[in-house]
Amino acid sequence: MDQNGLKCTALAAPYERLSADVEGVARDAYVLGAKYVICGWIPHRGDFSAKDCERATADFNKCGEQLKRHGFVFCYHPHGYEFHPAAEGTLFDEMVRQTKPEFVNFEADVFWIAHAGVDPVKLLQKYPTRFPLVHLKEMRKGTPTGALTGSAPDETCVSVGSGQLDFPAILRECAKIGVKRYYIEDEAVTAAVQVPASLEYLKKVGF
Repeated sequence: MDQNGLKCTALAAPYERLSADVEGVARDAYVLGAKYVICGWIPHRGDFSAKDCERATADFNKCGEQLKRHGFVFCYHPHGYEFHPAAEGTLFDEMVRQTKPEFVNFEADVFWIAHAGVDPVKLLQKYPTRFPLVHLKEMRKGTPTGALTGSAPDETCVSVGSGQLDFPAILRECAKIGVKRYYIEDEAVTAAVQVPASLEYLKKVGF
């Protein structure tokens, strides 16, 4: 990273390691110079349930508090299965309510939010203080939404601005709520071509 002039601002760590070795994760984040520690998946079998959500929020509050003591900000990255209906809204709404904002925040991946059938702009508007990080990931035109699986073929990821997400509206809302860090994420086999195209699009719209 040093040789290529890159800085690590966020470190992703598996749920299992955060639960078992949060001190080790903190050391890794310190060595890499990251400010944010991200968890991107909650282990579960079958559909993500209220019980899974309750277990995860308790663990997140605990590891988030420990990470804060070391100066790091903990964020959870939803993948869409968290939007299963709940008593009041969705399980993601429950997750926001049950986590302590001083210890736990979120990274919005606009692809996965939209893939679950949720409007990314409206979600950012609903929780304007809980999303310091955003993944800018585009969805191929014609991709069905409303799936709560947390999985999609890699080829559904295309360069930012060439798909079906309303990126001008998303970027405006991100700026409005004060998002701290943005990450272009591209999982397609043609990512080496698509990422430069995404950068050109962001320049074009004055990002």
